[in-house]
Amino acid sequence: MKRPVLHHDVHLTSLVGGGQAIGTLPSGKKIFAWGALPGEVATIQQTKRKSNYAEGIAIDITTSSSERTTPRDAASYLSTSPWQIMAPERESHYKAALIEEAFELHNIVLPDPITVQTDGQMYEYRNKVEFSWWWDTDKNQLDLAFFKRGGKGKVPVDGTSLARANINHVARQVRDVLRQRGVEARALKTILLRCDQAGRVTAGLYVKEEDFPAFTPAELRATGATGFELIYSNPKSPASVLTTQLQAWGTYTLTDTILGVPFCYTNHGFFQVNVPLYEQALRYMQPWVAEPGAPVVDMYAGVGSIGLTIGGDDVTLIELNPAAVQQMKATITELGRQGSATAVLAASEQALDYIQPGKTIIVDPPRAGLHTAVIERLLATRPPRIVYLSCNPVTQARDVALLATGYGIRAHQGFNFFPRTPHIEHVVVLDRKS
Repeated sequence: MKRPVLHHDVHLTSLVGGGQAIGTLPSGKKIFAWGALPGEVATIQQTKRKSNYAEGIAIDITTSSSERTTPRDAASYLSTSPWQIMAPERESHYKAALIEEAFELHNIVLPDPITVQTDGQMYEYRNKVEFSWWWDTDKNQLDLAFFKRGGKGKVPVDGTSLARANINHVARQVRDVLRQRGVEARALKTILLRCDQAGRVTAGLYVKEEDFPAFTPAELRATGATGFELIYSNPKSPASVLTTQLQAWGTYTLTDTILGVPFCYTNHGFFQVNVPLYEQALRYMQPWVAEPGAPVVDMYAGVGSIGLTIGGDDVTLIELNPAAVQQMKATITELGRQGSATAVLAASEQALDYIQPGKTIIVDPPRAGLHTAVIERLLATRPPRIVYLSCNPVTQARDVALLATGYGIRAHQGFNFFPRTPHIEHVVVLDRKS
């Protein structure tokens, strides 16, 4: 028997690190709600119940905040960018407050006023989008879709305002080809699209059938993509993983330049989603990396877009993804830097010997933060400077607290890589204590 759907009228008081607004139920239990802002009174449909808190989605706003604005993607903003309801000029304020809160939880007071840099491009900034698929039973029609946040099901869409316009165009063109074929959503997983700064788009269509018919030359031209892959992805896995490449057409490797250095990447490889903001962060980090005049070790290096741009003339780059390391080595060769840059295939926690007292260390870990072995090695060897770029200030603050016996904060700066979402990038420069 299904549980009844619960609705609560709640006064929301603040935003939390995950991006939701928080309020208190009559029972005293806290509820975290999407689609609401601080100061609002809203009817919240409960989507999850735990012993000490609940989660939900605002379905009606009784008292509206002066900071509320109409979302561009009214049907799907909760799936992709739940802060579309917030006035753009207030976004940096709230992100700065969340950074401050993350560090205060560890009794760390950041030494300078907290600011979050942006380039003002609040929409059409993403160079990568993955759409799911939806079958409209009323229209007998295939649609692009996103998964609903906080519940089951999907939301049919025509695109997303976060993506570069060329991405939405190619997505719709592929959809139209599939509609003409009469393909239903059950045969498909997702479509992954990427766009470089020049506007070239590659598309990877992930399907559940090994005998899915290849696209004809006319269909491929109709997509508007510069490169296209048809990929069979094992339906037993919910993720869109490459099991077998069924078709490859055109040029499906893209190239972007970061601080004057060209980087190539594939449709399903890793690359930065918002290149202009990433360059802002690198320019901020560059003098802090260069100042000690020491050899540099770039941990969690990806394709080398930090170490090969600001790492100087003696840089070692550590990365665990074989495809990323292969691409990094190719870039090093193309740049003629075999004598000044070394790519190492290893997990950072298995490459601890590269952390040495005379090195400057750059870390850019995943959301989980630094591995404990990396923290222990940093404290044991005490390199003079650590430059820590984080996509999660909560785990960054935890790591900085663990390093506090040996390091103090020299500088810090926030960056709004993902406008209209709660995600925050934050740089902390740590100097060895005397």
